[in-house]
Amino acid sequence: MSLAPAPTLSAAARVVRRVVVYTILFILVVLVANGLSDLLYRLVDLAAGTTIASSGTGGLAVALTFTLIGGPLAVLLGWFAWRRLADLPERGSLAWALYLVGMVTVAVVVAASALFTAAAAAVTGDEFAAAASTGLVWAAVWAGHRFVLRHSARQPGRLPGSAAVLGGVFGLVLGVGGLVRALTVLLDTAISGGADAVAGDPWWVSAGQALIWAAGGALVWGWHWRHEGGKDAAMALAAVALVGVGILGGCLLALAGTGTTLFVLLRLAADRADPVPELVEPLGLAVSAAIVGSLVWVYHRGALRHRPAPVRDAGSLATSGIALVAAATGIGVIVNALLAALTSPLAGDTDPRTLLLGGISSVLVGGPLWWVSWRPGTAQAPQRRRTAGRSVYLVVVFGISAVVALITLLVIGFRLFDTVLSGDAGLLKGIRAPLGLLVATGLVAGYHFSVWRGDRAAAVAEPPPPAGAAPAITELVLIMGPGGEPVVAHLRDLTGARVVYWPRTDGVTVLPAPGAVVEVLAGAAGERVVLLVGSDGAVTAIPVTAV
Repeated sequence: MSLAPAPTLSAAARVVRRVVVYTILFILVVLVANGLSDLLYRLVDLAAGTTIASSGTGGLAVALTFTLIGGPLAVLLGWFAWRRLADLPERGSLAWALYLVGMVTVAVVVAASALFTAAAAAVTGDEFAAAASTGLVWAAVWAGHRFVLRHSARQPGRLPGSAAVLGGVFGLVLGVGGLVRALTVLLDTAISGGADAVAGDPWWVSAGQALIWAAGGALVWGWHWRHEGGKDAAMALAAVALVGVGILGGCLLALAGTGTTLFVLLRLAADRADPVPELVEPLGLAVSAAIVGSLVWVYHRGALRHRPAPVRDAGSLATSGIALVAAATGIGVIVNALLAALTSPLAGDTDPRTLLLGGISSVLVGGPLWWVSWRPGTAQAPQRRRTAGRSVYLVVVFGISAVVALITLLVIGFRLFDTVLSGDAGLLKGIRAPLGLLVATGLVAGYHFSVWRGDRAAAVAEPPPPAGAAPAITELVLIMGPGGEPVVAHLRDLTGARVVYWPRTDGVTVLPAPGAVVEVLAGAAGERVVLLVGSDGAVTAIPVTAV
């Protein structure tokens, strides 16, 4: 008599079970952490002589419920999940990776925010026990989950480096915000001579609190960027964070600050219609944003050199796009100001000189940066036409320009018909702003459409690849002795592929000849290739497939 095999869950049922278990566990951990934070704060108050339920029994009951009921449930469910994680498929599940990455990220956000809030409150002697209690409890949550994520035998097999990238982005945003605020307070105090300081609240208090946030954000960013491996993370999320936050965010902050600074200086030189204190009021924030944004942008632009060619191209295109928006906006404002000079000014209208100076400052800041990042002189070069993301960039720019032009045409049409029907003589005043925007978007759309059309014509004229040609290499694994960083950089420039470097421990480093590397890769057929460098510098390419 044979025994029937034990029933097993289907693949879909296992996925649903994991989602349910880790979602409930996530919620329970959050509730328990909040309950423990409240209880710790109340214990501190009790040690200071305050009644533990001085603010009512409802809050205490909630904290006890979360801790004494939610805690055992979280432990029980965590033990159940921990036992299953002994199986490799369970550790390789996406649900487990999402739970750990999400919990580590939430914990570092809450803990850092609460601890920095407590430190800033301590500067002025304000109550900080509640924030400190929250920060300590969530720091413990972060430490426990980080150990599981980085060092335990139950670490997930998916989303490597994601927590480091997300934590680094959070720290960068905190540090940038704090540093901009601190510099703004210092510059405003220097510009005004301390006249804006509030009685009983000296400027150094605000500056000191901002510096705490800046230092704390830098600490969080440095820990995740360098110690946790965010700098070397190779997944798509790392590239998105590097380009979207470091390059795009830093460039936007620098352009806005530099443009505003130039606008204020131009007004001081040619437009003294307002009192000087009002003119220089935005100068402190503008200079701070320009300095900090430039530092962020320059640093991450340097970090792009160690990334594959598609990521480097994305960084250049992001810079070009932001600079293009600034320059086009300036052109539109200049046209608006020139048309405003032809109309009779009314009460409440902006002075055409102010509009003109604003447009000039935007063009002077955005135009040169766009020229340097886009390089119009080499835009039609064949090697640039083949770069990844270029066609997407051209289509996006042309599409956005077309939509804006269409909207402005509708606005101009409405103003035209409304003026004719109502008998109003102020047509030019009503259409000068959308007309300036239409001119700017028309120039942008026309130029980028011509570039796109040239790329299409070049692609059609380019001969097709020979039959049986090997596919382009997209991923390289380099295996050689220590010190192979120059070879990694050479491979990235040569192929544009993602390069993973595995140092050997059984031999000395011998750099291969660049010509040998090119020859070996030319004969490798496959999207994924392992490049093995021997102890004598000999190079072997092994095509592999993903499993």
